[in-house]
Amino acid sequence: MSLRSKLEAGEFALLAEIEPPKGVDVLVMVSNARQVKDKVTAYVVPEMSNAVMRMSALGGAMILQSKGMETVMQVNCRDRNRLALQADLLAAGASGVGSIMVVTGDDPSIGDHHEAKAVYDLDLVGLLHAARELRDGRDMAGNALSGSPSFFLGTSAKVWETKAALDQEVKEVNKHLAAGAQYVVTSPVFELDAVEKLANSIDCQKTKVIPTVLLLKSVGMARYINQTQEHISIPDSIIDRIRKSSDKGRECVRIAKEIIAALEDAGFGGVLVSTVGWEHRLPEILS
Repeated sequence: MSLRSKLEAGEFALLAEIEPPKGVDVLVMVSNARQVKDKVTAYVVPEMSNAVMRMSALGGAMILQSKGMETVMQVNCRDRNRLALQADLLAAGASGVGSIMVVTGDDPSIGDHHEAKAVYDLDLVGLLHAARELRDGRDMAGNALSGSPSFFLGTSAKVWETKAALDQEVKEVNKHLAAGAQYVVTSPVFELDAVEKLANSIDCQKTKVIPTVLLLKSVGMARYINQTQEHISIPDSIIDRIRKSSDKGRECVRIAKEIIAALEDAGFGGVLVSTVGWEHRLPEILS
């Protein structure tokens, strides 16, 4: 069953993030995806996350699609102007990519090509509008297409703890929904309260909220996230569990599994499991 069908039927969808390689050897990417093919609804292929140069999301998605695996292709505002964005979306649609997730894109200053110039010709609302126009059979200039893609459109949202920040995020998400977004993927979640408040505040009963479950790798990683990411809060109890464990990697897997189960029990449409390069641990997480 496709991601769209599963969400519309009210079934829990499991998404797994699969990073394209920094190079042309795709064997590891394909192997990691195949290991959990029977458990995963679709694979989210990020577009150069953390502004680190690697194979494009379009390339990664096309390869996985060619192997019979459904993908959600990230499209970001950072790297391309409206001509190139529309061209990539058409290529994705022609290659069988049925789901798109729009993201802003991390600033190039944090990546591995610090001199790269960001484009940001379109913002998230503009990018969603462009994808919706292509789906309706015309480009942003109003020109008719020779065949149109049938995208299932998603957007991204941050989960804030403070009411003021959360209220502002809800306003932004509602703009994305008005522009055509059909599902929402959140930033990493370690507690249910804030993401439940976000889900309950969105102005569309049919919109599915899909929280991200991030696999932690160490105490240092957890502490660093708490110190640098305002929209991600990791409870001290989780950090203490990792610190006290004799097998920290396995404890991190246990924590991810528990969060997935809690989100499913809470009635969310699904989860996105992000392992940040540890895709080889997906079978443990999803077992």
